[in-house]
Amino acid sequence: MNAVAVGETDLQRLLAGLAPELSERPRAIRSQAVDASVPAGTIMLFREAEGVTTVVEVDPSADEPLWAQITLRIHSSLEAVGMMAAIAAALAARDLPCNAVSAYYHDHLFVPWSRRHDAIAALQALSGDTA
Repeated sequence: MNAVAVGETDLQRLLAGLAPELSERPRAIRSQAVDASVPAGTIMLFREAEGVTTVVEVDPSADEPLWAQITLRIHSSLEAVGMMAAIAAALAARDLPCNAVSAYYHDHLFVPWSRRHDAIAALQALSGDTA
């Protein structure tokens, strides 16, 4: 069996190392029937009893709610405690909704496309990055 990288668990190191990276193109969060085919370009899929949620890259002129994907470049452990709570509080303080997805290596935040720069500023302030 291969060695498994477990990721960071220390909350202070996690917050200091967030390194948020904004995707260049907006995303759409959609729901579809469980038996429907997966759309081309799907970057996330989650099956629930009511349907399948997909996240797809879309054109900025799409006529649907647009979301910005922010990838936190720190390799956080799936067992880390408190990081998402701190992020949620920082974004809530700026009245920013956020849908979070924790993948194996990184966490991904989906915020309204029109507020993406506000979200990046909040995350940089949380991590102590004054750049």
